[in-house]
Amino acid sequence: MGDKVRVERDGDIAIVSLDNPERLNALTLSMWRELGVAMEALSDEGSVRCVVLRGAGTQAFAAGADINEFATCRANREQARAYAEVTTAAMTAIEQCRHPVVAMIHGVCVGGGLEIASLCDIRICGESSRFGAPVGRLGLTMSYGELAALIRVAGRSVAMEIVLEGRIFDAPASLANGIVSRVVADSEVEVEAISTARRIAHGAPLVARWHKHAANRLMCSPELSSFEIESALDCFDTEDFRIGAEAFSAKQKPIFKGK
Repeated sequence: MGDKVRVERDGDIAIVSLDNPERLNALTLSMWRELGVAMEALSDEGSVRCVVLRGAGTQAFAAGADINEFATCRANREQARAYAEVTTAAMTAIEQCRHPVVAMIHGVCVGGGLEIASLCDIRICGESSRFGAPVGRLGLTMSYGELAALIRVAGRSVAMEIVLEGRIFDAPASLANGIVSRVVADSEVEVEAISTARRIAHGAPLVARWHKHAANRLMCSPELSSFEIESALDCFDTEDFRIGAEAFSAKQKPIFKGK
């Protein structure tokens, strides 16, 4: 990848880092582009069982888009449209990544950082983390797709507090309102996020992917087609089902193959 988005592998876990710590991991346009490419590539890798998305260092997950670029990349409607095509592609790649995605959140998580985190399947933060989106003070709208993601995790009322009032939520309030899944001590964020990823990776990968796909589909509409209902039975024809059932009966740990 590029200099500001790093992808590392820890066995079947991929760790994607937004690496701009001197700017609290604010995302430049090139970083948005690199992030989208990285997530699409990882989604295609069958050996990956979980993706961890984090900001470099411990001061911030991401402090949103890099405002220093606004004068050259977002100064008018046409520039904003081109910019949004890149950010939307990155957001879509995160949301549609077929593997579970865990957000490892240290410190500040605002603006685009909050929008990225909202698209992850599990969000783990530290006690000092803060969440918000100062779009009202910048005079710009949160894209409707990004607002929809925030509404899905936190509900309309909380989303309106963020975009209308500019409210910043601390970690306990974020947990209570669904913005994050889990809060741990600041010093334990990395350990907990990686441990979570390992627990996911130890499960049957096909099942994890099916569950993620089904959850995304059900968020759009609870009405399923007969084909979709029938597809829930596909797992019974997999080798992983046989491995899991036999290991459970033998009181052993299953070693899934993803087949």
